[in-house]
Amino acid sequence: MTPGHPARVTALSCYPVKGCAGVAMDDAMLTVAGLSHDRSLMVTSEEGVFRTQRRLPRLALIRPGIDAEGEQLTLSAPGMEELAVRVDTSGARRDVELFGVPFKGIDQGGEVAEWLSEFLREPCRLVRVPPEHDRVTDGRTPGTSGYADSCAVHVLSRATLDALNARMTAHGCAPLPMDRFRPNLVVDGWDEPHTEDLPRRIAIGDAELGYAKLAIRCAVTMVDQTTGDKAGPEPLRTLASYRRAAGGGVALGSKFAVLRPGKLSVGDELTVGAWGESEL
Repeated sequence: MTPGHPARVTALSCYPVKGCAGVAMDDAMLTVAGLSHDRSLMVTSEEGVFRTQRRLPRLALIRPGIDAEGEQLTLSAPGMEELAVRVDTSGARRDVELFGVPFKGIDQGGEVAEWLSEFLREPCRLVRVPPEHDRVTDGRTPGTSGYADSCAVHVLSRATLDALNARMTAHGCAPLPMDRFRPNLVVDGWDEPHTEDLPRRIAIGDAELGYAKLAIRCAVTMVDQTTGDKAGPEPLRTLASYRRAAGGGVALGSKFAVLRPGKLSVGDELTVGAWGESEL
C-alpha cells in the first residue's frame, strides 16, 4: 500500500517519567531505546512495583521537564511547589517490577519520593533506568526501551484518530484529543486510517524504525490528560466495535523498534522501505 502524498511528523513527544505528562519537542534525538529520556524514570511503590495512570490517574497532572543531558529533572503539579532534582545515574540499584517482570532501578532519593507521595496520596519512590539496562522488547522487530510498557516508539496517525472520533461523535460522544493516546510520533499525510499498522521499515530524518506490533490500548485512554479524571467506557467501547485484536484487547496505533538512531524533527517526511499486511 502506498499513500498518495508524503506523510510527515507533525508532533514529537517524550515522557521522561512513565505515566506523567509528555514533553512536546520540535527536534529530538532518537536512541536505540526511543526518544532521548523517554520513560527513563518511573514512579514505583515503596516495594518497587511500577505505578501508572491505570491505578493513579493523577499522574497525568505531573509535568516533568528534563535537560538535554538528562541530568536535571523538574516536576510541577497543581497545588505543589516545583521541585528540581539532580538525576542520579550511579547510585545503588534496587529491584523494581514492571508488569511482573523484574528490572533494576536507581532510586532518586527521599525528597522527590516525599513530593510524589504527597501529590499522589500514597507512598511512592522514583527510580531511573541504570546505564546497564539491557531489556529486550518483543514483537516482529525486537529492540529495547527504558520503562515503556513495551517497544521504544509509539506511532499514531491523525487519520486514525479522526476515524475513531467520527465513530464516537456519531453516537453522541465527544471527540478525544491526541494526548489521550500518548504517542511519541504523530503522523499526518496518510489518507487511510490505520496506515501506521502497515509499514515494516520507516526512514525518518536520520533514523530508521522497524515495525514491532500493534499498540493494544488500556484503561489509560479513559484518563483526561488535562484534569487527571478517569471515566469510561470510552474510547475502549467504540474501539471494541471495530478494532479487536486477534490476541485480545483493542488496537490503535503501532509500536516500532529503533533500527538506526538519529535526529528527528517535526516536519520530517516518512519514507516507507517495506510494507506488510495488517495484523488485525
